[in-house]
Amino acid sequence: MTLTVGKNETSGDDGGEPELVVKCSVLGGFSESDEIRALIASLPEISENAATKEVATEKFLVIMDRYQEQPHLLDPHLEWMMNMLLDIARNEKSPPPLLHLGFKFLYIISKVRGYKIFMQLFPHEVVDVHPVLDLLSRQNPKDPEIWETRYMLLLWLSMTCLIPFDLSRLDGHLDSVSGQAREPTMDRILAIVKTYLTVTDSCRYAAAVLVSKFMTRPDVKKKHLADFLDWSLTTIMQADEKLMIDLVVMDGTLQSLAQLFKHGKRDDFLQHAPTVLQCLDQKHLLESNHEMLRKLGVKLIQRLGLTFLKPRLAKWRYQRGSRSLAANLSMAQSTPGSETPGTPDVEMRDQEEDYDIPEEVETVIEQLLVGLKDTETIVLLSLTFQETDNAWHGGCLALAELGRRGLLLPSRLANVVPLILKALTYDEKRGACSVGSNVRDAACYVCWAFARAYEPPELTPFVSQIASALLITTVFDRSVNCRRAASAAFQENVGRQGTFPHGIDIVTTADYFAVGNISNCYLTISVYIASFPDYTQAMIDHLIAMKINHWNDEIRDLATKALHNLTPQAPEYMASVLPQLLQSTTSSDLHGRHGAILAFAEITHALYKLGADVNRPVTDVIPAGCLEGFKGIHKTVSILRPRHRYVLLLFALDHMVHAAWCLAVFLVFKGWQWLIDDTLKSLHLMSSRTRDVVRDSAIGALAALCEEYYQVGPGQADPRIQDLLVSQYVAGLKSPEVLTRSSSALALGCLPKCMARTRLQQVLGGACVAGQKEVSFTEGRRDAVRAIAQLCVKVGVSAQGTPDSVICSGNIGQVYRPLLHSMGDYTTDSRGDVGSWVREAAMTSLMEVTLLVVSTAPELLAPDLVERMMCCIVQQAAEKIDRYRAHAGMVFLRLLHCSDPAVPHIHHREELLSIFPTGTTLNWNASSHAFPYITQLLGLEHYRYHTLLGLTVSVGGLTSSTVRFSSQSLFEHLKGIQQDSTALGHFGDALLKVFKDNLRHDRVSIPLLKMLDMILSNNCFEVFATQEDHPFCVDLLALCKEEIKRSMSMQKLPSCIAVFCGLIQFRGPVRKLVLSQLLVLLGHGLFAVRKETAGQMYEMLLTYDDVVDAEVLDEAMTLLSDTNWENDLATVRTFRNQLSDMLGVPRPHLGLAGAGAC
Repeated sequence: MTLTVGKNETSGDDGGEPELVVKCSVLGGFSESDEIRALIASLPEISENAATKEVATEKFLVIMDRYQEQPHLLDPHLEWMMNMLLDIARNEKSPPPLLHLGFKFLYIISKVRGYKIFMQLFPHEVVDVHPVLDLLSRQNPKDPEIWETRYMLLLWLSMTCLIPFDLSRLDGHLDSVSGQAREPTMDRILAIVKTYLTVTDSCRYAAAVLVSKFMTRPDVKKKHLADFLDWSLTTIMQADEKLMIDLVVMDGTLQSLAQLFKHGKRDDFLQHAPTVLQCLDQKHLLESNHEMLRKLGVKLIQRLGLTFLKPRLAKWRYQRGSRSLAANLSMAQSTPGSETPGTPDVEMRDQEEDYDIPEEVETVIEQLLVGLKDTETIVLLSLTFQETDNAWHGGCLALAELGRRGLLLPSRLANVVPLILKALTYDEKRGACSVGSNVRDAACYVCWAFARAYEPPELTPFVSQIASALLITTVFDRSVNCRRAASAAFQENVGRQGTFPHGIDIVTTADYFAVGNISNCYLTISVYIASFPDYTQAMIDHLIAMKINHWNDEIRDLATKALHNLTPQAPEYMASVLPQLLQSTTSSDLHGRHGAILAFAEITHALYKLGADVNRPVTDVIPAGCLEGFKGIHKTVSILRPRHRYVLLLFALDHMVHAAWCLAVFLVFKGWQWLIDDTLKSLHLMSSRTRDVVRDSAIGALAALCEEYYQVGPGQADPRIQDLLVSQYVAGLKSPEVLTRSSSALALGCLPKCMARTRLQQVLGGACVAGQKEVSFTEGRRDAVRAIAQLCVKVGVSAQGTPDSVICSGNIGQVYRPLLHSMGDYTTDSRGDVGSWVREAAMTSLMEVTLLVVSTAPELLAPDLVERMMCCIVQQAAEKIDRYRAHAGMVFLRLLHCSDPAVPHIHHREELLSIFPTGTTLNWNASSHAFPYITQLLGLEHYRYHTLLGLTVSVGGLTSSTVRFSSQSLFEHLKGIQQDSTALGHFGDALLKVFKDNLRHDRVSIPLLKMLDMILSNNCFEVFATQEDHPFCVDLLALCKEEIKRSMSMQKLPSCIAVFCGLIQFRGPVRKLVLSQLLVLLGHGLFAVRKETAGQMYEMLLTYDDVVDAEVLDEAMTLLSDTNWENDLATVRTFRNQLSDMLGVPRPHLGLAGAGAC
């Protein structure tokens, strides 16, 4: 079966888990049978070669693994595959590698199909016993390479033990030819059993199977059963759990005992059971630190308990019909008074009289109950409901199994159902996480099992409770596994009980896939389910009691949003819970207090919207005492310590102000404003995880306050409050605390139009100050840039307006100046290029402001302003960081393609539209897609410089993909202008201007030197190289010398050396100047620089053999390669001077170059 599971990422945007998309294709049969037959037949030829053997094994494994999900498809083919492989084992001429390869193939088949079914196909006639036994005896039990051979031989030997003849009849004459007695077959098998029960590989599991077949034979149990049990118990008692080898021995021995008491007859083992139980009790296996020993201990104890008890059917067990549909139909057609075989009355008459229960059963039950509390799922769990989550888990599993087997009578349901309902919501916080998902999952299993175990009339009194609890878990549980388990249990009850209200409608909505997304559950599915009155109140009560005080803040937020959405389903009931929520706002539990405030705000807001639809004030719905209580919520927050106060404010401020707006609370906003201001001033006290969310909530609350309560008339702000707030936040832009600057900028940006009017100049002036470059205030500059655009959008544009009220000719420059200045912010710190945050915000703000101005008064945009803006954006679109390149590309195309009206004064508009036609879809994130378009801008005069400036940091960067694709695109452009000396000259002039403008500016100069090295290495300036003393070469040499003057940077110097070596291709006296500079670097104070220079010069002389006369070329190259340039400077400079004489260049003197060279 082919199963494909994929995630629908778009479904998880709001915090929930992504939906799973499952596609399944079922195999129709064993289609590779011919291929497998040919592969097995070829084993004799490939077994000797290790490589071909490995390939064949891997091929066989891959084919068989395809049938892990549908192993039954192999059944018609198992016999011939086994026969072909056993023919290899039976052939005495088969070499050991072939033999082991055949058994390895057998093991692979048994692993896929399961050993219990596969081993039944082994031949088990009398003639097979001794060959299998002899072959197994020849194997080395400790050889790790051939364990599959031993494993399969043990299973084969297990099947041969089923022959009905006494094994002593196979021994014949025990005296051998030499007169020495041969060991009986029975003793040989017993010795093998004891050997393989103590090995460290999987063979001990096969040995345990062999024990179950061998020791239960009538002839063997008479002679060896008691002795084997004594040996097993002695081995267990003497083993030390602290030793790994003893741990393995105990594992194998317990496995064999568990198999014996499972397959053996009760009469044979009853006499030994008390001794085994006493041994296990003394060994305290259930207290072991190893879960496998605990599991085997519980398994053995339960089988001992079944041994103590007679096999009988409980008279009192509850039965719901028959598993057979035909039997159920026949029973339904029979007469009411008739008794049919299999009915409880008939069975009761067949039961024996009661008998005394052995005392050991009490010990067994006690041990099982202890085992049920184990922390490992493989060791079954407990029925004790007053202990840990493990006890709850085990108790639920036990109840489910008891119900499935009819051992939980309907009369006990009244006691059991309340516990199950509690288990469905079990959730306890432990440290930074919670426990209980396993308990809730097991509780869903109980509900699923009860649906199958009981007739509908038995569960009818509990339908309402169970249905509501399952649906609450389906939509509100934090774990996706629990939500799906509850959905499956609800569906099972709907199908089998038929009494769950609106079951079919709900099942079709809340199916397996729909409940995969937690946000969808809380915000959509819950609303649909709550539309049925049977479930509405239960869902609301659960959210109020369990979810709004949850330790996980995302759950609290979703729960309060769900309450908002559920309010239209039961507005009166929602209003009735407000006093309870109000009381919780003063709780000592911060989570509960936070959730209560959020819930109060969401419900009040929803009630307001409902009232507005029918022109009814919300105060008519809310209880009288809640209004006064709500006015004082901010007071209960303000008395908390700052750390707790801000944890509580997470997400809550803007919700509370919305609620206050709904309640028309006019007299308390002095306190609310203090709470907002104090929050913004104290952001540095919060953790980085919650800081941004709390700040955004405070800003949202401030916007709501200003919009609703700080106006004296429509569109007219209260002058006193306006002056106070604007002055306060403008002053905050100069704060020495970066978070205060940032929050003040955002606060100014969120002010409504009425608050910004008449104060626009003051606000813009403060934002411009905050936007000035200071290393430690990156976030403040970013938010100041955002605030400028937000204010401009709110106040609007008017060409004839006043600078203090709207964007006009008097302040357009004041708006664009800080935005354009921010485009050059390349601040870096320990977090990397943090200036990119400012550049991204500046690009977004430029786009928003420009589109606003163009739509209203395009004449305000001056040509030089538009040119500078477009050039800065082009530069960003050519740089190395994918995310910001993509953002710049989006902004550039948006401005270029704007047509209603178009952005004026864009240079080369027609050429740009030919490069980027309207409707172009370009993946700017991908270097391979973006740079071929970007380099075309190098041919446009007004964009050449900024494009080349951006390309410089991309071509000379560190990211291999960016370097590769940007350099390829650049060289393609240069190749196209190779024969155009004018275009090449313009490119060279732009390149030199970039170098000159960024001299000793390492962010640009180091990548520029790397780019120059690549350009010169590719002979891109070959046209200039044929001219003597071309100005480009002379100017470039001078700039390089100035760049490395007094430099000791090992990032910069090697790149500059490479550029010098590339400049040697230019002819004329400038070549001598280049050689002089290289010789200076050969005497540099850093030996690494000297070595790098010597190596580069050696390669240079190999490439350009006309640099030096042919008579001294070999000598010069030998001197460069053989000299130890790590020697002291005096020695090194002697060789350097010899090289100067060979090259015909004056010897360097002190002061020719920077520090460390002479």
